[in-house]
Amino acid sequence: MPEQRNSDNRIILVTGATKSGKSEWAEHLATQAEQNAEKANVQKSVIYVATARPQLDDREWQARLDLHRQRRPHHWKTWAVESDLPSIFLGATETDCLLIDSLGTWLANVLEQDDEMWQHNLKTFLQNLRNAKSDVILVAEETGWGVVPAYPLGRLFRDRLGHLIRCVGTIADTVYLVTGGHVLNLSQLGFPLDQHLS
Repeated sequence: MPEQRNSDNRIILVTGATKSGKSEWAEHLATQAEQNAEKANVQKSVIYVATARPQLDDREWQARLDLHRQRRPHHWKTWAVESDLPSIFLGATETDCLLIDSLGTWLANVLEQDDEMWQHNLKTFLQNLRNAKSDVILVAEETGWGVVPAYPLGRLFRDRLGHLIRCVGTIADTVYLVTGGHVLNLSQLGFPLDQHLS
């Protein structure tokens, strides 16, 4: 059974497939948190944590990044974090809302880590997330619903990401799945698997 968090902050996980609208929904939730805080006369600053590496020689990839950038409000801060994602929670405060997009691109950036190093990285990430003072919205790609990748690195990525999403889901207050043009609140529709297996 996962450890209980002793904090007033909110942790939200948004998962979905490619082009499902998961990033747009996460951005909507961040905007909503900002607006709700404003109505309550509380300061709330959204910090967009971009994990994707720029690839200037890949026009299609750059177009994707530009689309995300254009969609974000100009007053949001942006932190570019390619590999050391666990440390970002240490620099955030109660008045921040971190929007991390995405866990899959972060994992791709550190996929060369051996199992021992990755397990240490994962443990640190989950511990820092659990102890975060800020609100946190995490975007993650669902990659395990298709065929088994034909090459080892693809299988490693899929397995690690699936496990990462499951671990984050046990910590999150709310988990959303975005698919088929709809948003499903899995926290209302289902129950935490790990709690029912213990």
